[in-house]
Amino acid sequence: MPVSAIAFDLDYTLAVPERDRQTLLDEATAAVGAPHLSRETYLDAHRRNLTSETREAIFAELLDDDGPSPAALADAYREAIGDALVPVDGVETLVADLQESYRVGLLTDGPVRAQRSKLDALGWTELFDVVVVTGSLDAGKPDERAFRTVTDELSTRADETVYVGDHADIDIVGAHDAGLRTVQITDDEPVAEADAALERDALAAQLPGTVDSL
Repeated sequence: MPVSAIAFDLDYTLAVPERDRQTLLDEATAAVGAPHLSRETYLDAHRRNLTSETREAIFAELLDDDGPSPAALADAYREAIGDALVPVDGVETLVADLQESYRVGLLTDGPVRAQRSKLDALGWTELFDVVVVTGSLDAGKPDERAFRTVTDELSTRADETVYVGDHADIDIVGAHDAGLRTVQITDDEPVAEADAALERDALAAQLPGTVDSL
């Protein structure tokens, strides 16, 4: 079955913050006077709130009632990330070139407002044919339902769709188990479920040829 569509992960696949996420979280908590939160603690709460509109539910788990509001911290963190986010070189040209032959979509985990804000900051609100944010779904990656949603939106079968992402379990194993072909963005040894692997800096130059070989 020939490839007819390509779907991408967003964070650390197509765009990367200039400052590490712990630093950004520290900037946000300092801005609103919230206590220090570790990145690990935040991620635990994030995984439990993939299907939500904003990060308020995440921070509601982590803040005391007498501290700053979850909404204020969610706003501060969103602004910090937006200010720090930079695209991987060549992404816009890559997507435009791929759209000459394929449907091109985005499947990204997280609250809807947070992920849409990143696209707005990058100027990518109209870049993709389809955008699926798991905050609007019943399940996030690696659940098969998330991948099924993006293939449904792209009007393609799983086995004719390539998913490009960086996270071994959430992106690559999840997409593989859902029946998609996979390209892992990694500087290390790719997982067995990856059909191909690329370094992030080589994404724009090498992905089209990689897709042709799958």
